Amino acid sequence: MNIDNPIPLLEEILGEWKTSLGDDYLGYKNHVYRMIHFCFALHDCTDDDRKKLIIAGCFHDLGMWTESTVDYLPPSIALVKQYLQQNNLEQWSNEIELMIAMHHKVRCYQDKCYPLVEVFCRGDLVDFSLGWVRWGLPKSYINGIKEQFPNAGFHKRLLQLARAWFAKHPLSPPPFMKW
Repeated sequence: MNIDNPIPLLEEILGEWKTSLGDDYLGYKNHVYRMIHFCFALHDCTDDDRKKLIIAGCFHDLGMWTESTVDYLPPSIALVKQYLQQNNLEQWSNEIELMIAMHHKVRCYQDKCYPLVEVFCRGDLVDFSLGWVRWGLPKSYINGIKEQFPNAGFHKRLLQLARAWFAKHPLSPPPFMKW
């Protein structure tokens, strides 16, 4: 299992959002690096698979910052649709939109047409759980990825951003959760 650093496509895409992400840029960028490396390790990826995972990774939480909302999936999907259109990649739109829309799905996503959706969910969960959920990945690999791409306050920032939602809706799941 390799560690790719830098990944030019990731750097290019997220570089466009550096101002929007502000002080959270490094934390978010490192989160994307970690989660897509976990995706790469969980699935035997083609070059197109890797590119789809990188694109989805870059945009999957971005709406949280661009729209200042915990209900960030719709704005994140709108941003990735615009990117795909501008780069003549509309043929990937359905799959990448599903990857983003379902990345916090509680149950496994089961559609043989789009296996990357579940891979993406799992890769994000490995990082979100700080490696407690591993999906069979070796702990040493997870720790190596975490060392290469430090948290930089990402999880702390997620808690800060979600605090307002939970204060207003203490008994309701956040809008990004899917069954």
